[in-house]
Amino acid sequence: MRYLINNCTDACRNMAFDEYALESLPLDEPVFYLWRNAPSVIIGLNQSAYAEVNLPYLKEHGIALARRVTGGGAVYHDLQNLNYTIVGKSRDLNADYPDYLHFMVNALRSLGVRAELSGRNDIMVDGRKCSGYAKRVWKDRLMVHGTLMFDVDLETLQEVLSVPGSKMAASGIASVRSKVANLREYLPQFSDVLALKETLRGILAGADTEVLLDSGQQEAIDRMADEKFRTWDWIYGKSPEAQFRTSRKFACGTVELSWSVRHGLLEDVRFGGDFLGNLSAEGLAGGLNGLRFDGQVILAALRTENVSDYFDGLVAEDILGLMM
Repeated sequence: MRYLINNCTDACRNMAFDEYALESLPLDEPVFYLWRNAPSVIIGLNQSAYAEVNLPYLKEHGIALARRVTGGGAVYHDLQNLNYTIVGKSRDLNADYPDYLHFMVNALRSLGVRAELSGRNDIMVDGRKCSGYAKRVWKDRLMVHGTLMFDVDLETLQEVLSVPGSKMAASGIASVRSKVANLREYLPQFSDVLALKETLRGILAGADTEVLLDSGQQEAIDRMADEKFRTWDWIYGKSPEAQFRTSRKFACGTVELSWSVRHGLLEDVRFGGDFLGNLSAEGLAGGLNGLRFDGQVILAALRTENVSDYFDGLVAEDILGLMM
């Protein structure tokens, strides 16, 4: 097995790196690389960003959001999380897939960690999840990638993967919440994640050689990151439908609100409740349908209306607060 060096910590570029490696990297034998992301949430290919992620928390704390090219659930990365990718040609996907998974499990066992593959898509230690993995097939190629939680901030992990507020039902693939474990408690010999990274690289690569990417290949990855993986259409627009309901009591009465978000756009906005107002709220709801589910876009639309005509004493920010 050969290896690559990827020191980038930009989540969107690293998603592009994976896709490039799978679809365009010359492969005469399997290649692996270890990599990290700055604080970010990575959602699965078939997930709704709105249903899986605490978007206000991400914005407030400067945490990035990216969508990967594989299925499965949402995960939180920071610089104390180590990711791995293995990509190679495959003549028998069913046989090669578990082999790829055992590369990392066996590496952890060689360090004294009692790692086990779960029945779904996790690597467990003492009944707790320390790694989640996913796969993608492209023609005769197979990619497996996953996480290794070394010393991840578990409080932040909990916050970013908890959607606040309203009751919600979403289509797509929902994340499975598991008890998690940081590997640091099982690997006291490693002072930091970079030390673990170098050790694992040595175990997995052995005496094999490094694959070097030239400037043209690096530029191709940069273009893919900018033209696909950083775009609103990819991160938000691919979100399947998510349905929301919420209510709040104001001086004018209780305002109930339901709406759907499909491919990042508002649909089926409805107001209800015992609130007082001069005009039917259906008029305001109709003006919101079709907008991007984005706070600034919605607020701008609400400010074109006199919201207090529909809800006595309320302003645009009050209605936005029901949604965000």
